[in-house]
Amino acid sequence: MKRLSNILFALFVFTMVGCTTADVNKFLAAASESSAALTESEVGNGLKEALIKGVTEGANLASTEDGFFKNDLIRIALPEDVQRVESTLRNIGLGSEVDKVIMTINRGAESAAKEAKPIFIAAIKQMTITDAWNILKGQDDAATQYLQRTTTEKLTALFQPHVQESLDQVGATKYYGDLVGRYNSFPTTSKKLDPDLNAYVTQMAINGLFQLVAQEEKAIRENPAERTTALLKRVFSAQDSAGE
Repeated sequence: MKRLSNILFALFVFTMVGCTTADVNKFLAAASESSAALTESEVGNGLKEALIKGVTEGANLASTEDGFFKNDLIRIALPEDVQRVESTLRNIGLGSEVDKVIMTINRGAESAAKEAKPIFIAAIKQMTITDAWNILKGQDDAATQYLQRTTTEKLTALFQPHVQESLDQVGATKYYGDLVGRYNSFPTTSKKLDPDLNAYVTQMAINGLFQLVAQEEKAIRENPAERTTALLKRVFSAQDSAGE
């Protein structure tokens, strides 16, 4: 009876989130072949485990030294308006200052990234069963999209002071301010550069974190070796079978 109830529950939830009949049949077939059908709590807990694994790996990677600076996927470049005059800055002898700014803004992002993990995990704990099923049957970055919707505003508000503190600690604020000040002081400079780095680095650091989380999520979906607990294996194996 409990097994039948679990299968009926799966059918109900899949119908609620808009699966096709074929999708439902495939998933139910996979569930019937497993040693026990997945329950509501197992799906929710399995997805939360996957998300927490992804955000932990992503945030840990980003917060190490060179986590941003030597990762081509998320390395933070100069702000766009500064990039447009980068060659000019180098031609007038400010090349070493430019390099120092690039390195220190990435160091600032690496330091601030430590603050992201608890914000992500709090959002994951609030995830509903409907969220979980939608993520399970969603695209490779469905979980990342969920986190972007639910955490970006809070991340931005809480990240900015940490980014500012980190930029100050590694000297990025001073180096960038000096660089922009010297450029703006030239008589031939027609368009002044904005000396404020905080908003830019905050946004780029958050974007980088989401890219790393998406990378981890994709690995969990595609590579069984990344499913490090029995529950993760059951939840995603059932979904793999349903998608065949």
